[in-house]
Amino acid sequence: MSSSLDQPLGAPHDRPRPNRWSALVVLSAATLMTVLDGSIVTVAMPAIQHDLGFSPAGLSWTVNAYLIAFGGLLLLAGRLGDLVGRKAMFLAGTAVFTAASLLAGAAGTPGLLIAARFLQGAGSAMTSAVVLGILVTLFTDPAERAKAIGVFSFTGAAGASIGQVLGGVLTDALSWHWIFFINLPIGVATVLLAIRVLPADRGTGLSAGADVLGAALVTSGLVLGLYTVVKVEQHGWTAAHTLGLGAVSVALLAAFTVRQARARTPLMPLRILRSRTVVGANLVQLLTLSAMFAFQIIVALFMQKVLAYSALATGLAMLPAAVAIGGVSLFASARLTTRFGERAVLLVGLALLAGAMVELTAVPVDADYATDLLPVMLLISGGGLVLPALASLGMSDAKPDDAGLASGLFTTTQQVGMAVGVAVLSTLAAARTGAELAAGVAEPVALTAGYHVAFTVAAALLVAAFAVALIVLRKRSA
Repeated sequence: MSSSLDQPLGAPHDRPRPNRWSALVVLSAATLMTVLDGSIVTVAMPAIQHDLGFSPAGLSWTVNAYLIAFGGLLLLAGRLGDLVGRKAMFLAGTAVFTAASLLAGAAGTPGLLIAARFLQGAGSAMTSAVVLGILVTLFTDPAERAKAIGVFSFTGAAGASIGQVLGGVLTDALSWHWIFFINLPIGVATVLLAIRVLPADRGTGLSAGADVLGAALVTSGLVLGLYTVVKVEQHGWTAAHTLGLGAVSVALLAAFTVRQARARTPLMPLRILRSRTVVGANLVQLLTLSAMFAFQIIVALFMQKVLAYSALATGLAMLPAAVAIGGVSLFASARLTTRFGERAVLLVGLALLAGAMVELTAVPVDADYATDLLPVMLLISGGGLVLPALASLGMSDAKPDDAGLASGLFTTTQQVGMAVGVAVLSTLAAARTGAELAAGVAEPVALTAGYHVAFTVAAALLVAAFAVALIVLRKRSA
């Protein structure tokens, strides 16, 4: 059965249908490139600091500049993709990201590297904001769409783990510059292939939603909010700096919402928020990714600071989780979704993730990898069920004209969730560790106690996500 989504937005109906699976490869390659870039830098940070003379505080901006630009521009980029064409936005974003990677790899000063990282984040936002929008217009059959989203989710999950290993290998074998230069051939190839295989679309035109004031409000609100979150560890949650900037960010986003309700051509038509499924999926994602910081980062810190693993050994130790998530995403999620529906698959995945966090709340200071950590890596396979199901639900009610906006909104909640997870869980862990150290406890024991707090909060967040999915998300037929 055909639908309005069978044809690309704005495309003539007699245009030959594009090769959807080739397009999926291109979309996945771009996603892999941007996800890799988010994790590959962390391993190379000591080398970058040594070569460029970063201060400890300044070094964090090699990550923060990317995060703020990426998260702050996603919603705007998604809507602009609907207006000017999602293919055009994808190509422009990939080109900006590739050029910024060249600039970052050649950077000889801290300021130039930070500026290049901001541009990389902007390019990633332009690309990532429209990927799901393109995907759902290409794959309209439920079974095919489930398979495509499974591949897409695998790419994102695998990219983070591969980035940690690849960053260590490139930095040790060549230099930190190559963690950026490696993007150049991938980026150029992606642009050339995308021109050929992605469906052409004209968009609805800027006149359909050229709300300049709304764009300024939402972008400044998101950028300021993310800046506030990433600075929490330095200033604290109750500091005047945090409360003041947070209040301004909330006010800007509230003003944006009011503006969208009244504007003749709103940047973000509020009709997208009338969908219980879309809102519920985004809320579940926000809670889930906030919790999963505990696995992605704190488990790695536990291995390095408590168990004395090297950076490369830590990356290799995390690989079973990536393999488990990837295997479930590729080979199980689509079949289970077709048979039982996204909601049921999501609930099972969340239960597995919550079980992994509960296991970590009791991980001992002298943990054995095979008995204490490997079972957790296998339970994390629940992410291979959660991520595709959320992507399907988050895009389920998007109309063709709003697919880019829905994609941008979905990716924005990913970034906000991860940023909030970093701020909340790391702050709580540090506070407990500090209290233990002040009481005279040995450092490994104190660190482990702090990590236990983070794992406990992460488990609670996943239980909350399960409750939201159970209550808010309606049962959907496969």
